[in-house]
Amino acid sequence: MTNETNEHAKTFKSLGIIEPLCQACEQLKYKIPTEIQSEAIPWALQDRDIIGLAQTGSGKTAAFALPILQALWDAPQGLFSCILAPTRELAYQIFETFESLGSTIGVRCAVIIGGMDMMSQSIALSKKPHIIIATPGRLQDHLENTKGFSLRNLKYLVLDEADKLLDMDFGPIIDKILKVIPKERHTYLFSATMTTKVAKLQRASLINPVKIEVSSKYSTVSTLLQYYLFFPFKYKDCYLIYLCNELAGNTIIIFTRTCNDTQRLALILRNLGFPAIPLSGKLSQSKRLGSLNKFKAGNKNILVATDVASRGLDIPLVDVVINYDIPSNSKDYIHRVGRTARAGRSGKSITLVTQYDVELYQRIEQVIGKQMELFPIDSKEDVMLLQERVSEAQRIATLEIKEEQQKKGGKGSKRIRNDDDVVDYKDKEDRDIIESNKLGKKAKKARR
Repeated sequence: MTNETNEHAKTFKSLGIIEPLCQACEQLKYKIPTEIQSEAIPWALQDRDIIGLAQTGSGKTAAFALPILQALWDAPQGLFSCILAPTRELAYQIFETFESLGSTIGVRCAVIIGGMDMMSQSIALSKKPHIIIATPGRLQDHLENTKGFSLRNLKYLVLDEADKLLDMDFGPIIDKILKVIPKERHTYLFSATMTTKVAKLQRASLINPVKIEVSSKYSTVSTLLQYYLFFPFKYKDCYLIYLCNELAGNTIIIFTRTCNDTQRLALILRNLGFPAIPLSGKLSQSKRLGSLNKFKAGNKNILVATDVASRGLDIPLVDVVINYDIPSNSKDYIHRVGRTARAGRSGKSITLVTQYDVELYQRIEQVIGKQMELFPIDSKEDVMLLQERVSEAQRIATLEIKEEQQKKGGKGSKRIRNDDDVVDYKDKEDRDIIESNKLGKKAKKARR
């Protein structure tokens, strides 16, 4: 951690933020700066490049948004800053933060992501926004195909969740983007961890940066209570329903490994009277945003999601995270449970462990440096009482899925292009989940 900055400041004004932006912070109920904001903002206002290493939920977006908006206030121009994000949902969230913080100074923003109409995005770009928030693939599409659009006057480049950007193999696209933007610019790189790929990107894109590390260990927050439940695989759905019943009234995110399971579990939960909604890469972009907004607004209090929802999303007041499937990458576990216990609040995570998950479970405990506690249940008999109702809900969900597939005409495999990648298989899934699917197949063979 750098010791060159001042001590933790108590107000945004004391960090050097101008009054209009301080007012915007008050409207958003940003009461005092977080640690990453207190460390990064003074250096950013001194026109230094920044590498920010901080755990999820630490307030990284405002740490780069406020200095950029203040610089824009001081020197208004057309396209001023470009922020690259690894997922569409995170891009939209950053867009909303810039819109809210910049509302008092008249900032114009555009979000450029896959899964949306290219032409309407081209029109938005022609209106000369100050800030572009984009996923790398779609930004590269516009640089190559949208007449009159370029980044040659760019003043600020931000790489958010840089470790995830590079894990998703966006490296070659980012290299192309770096070649068409001015060398005389300010660059901010924010990441949860300093991987070898991130270090290489840092050397290629930043000039004499200040390194700010507010979390030296990749870990979960102290306000998070972490539990596990161990049971035979065949009762997995039954235990999930038992937990949802016990935690009724709480806001819950259930993480699964595959898109199909998000749809299946959401249907099972609905058939049993729980207000659940799915979120996965299989859904269209409008449905993905719709699911997220319904959950944020409280219209549905159970979100069943793949890891597309685990990174960077600030969903307020999530009480419980349930890991229906254990992620094969221990870092993904930390991002998942980081959806709760945010901004000093408490929260719970519960990980479902079957006989096929023991090795992954032990690996996670090693990474977080602590043992999870056994989640208290009254008795196994209480769980088994739900088996008949759960089996019926499973049967109905299977029929509903088949009917939906028949409506679509039983379409086969399609080649799908979006901002994440190009793949060939029936159910589009995020790149970082593919390996986990292989693990699941091995488990199925073992069960046979």
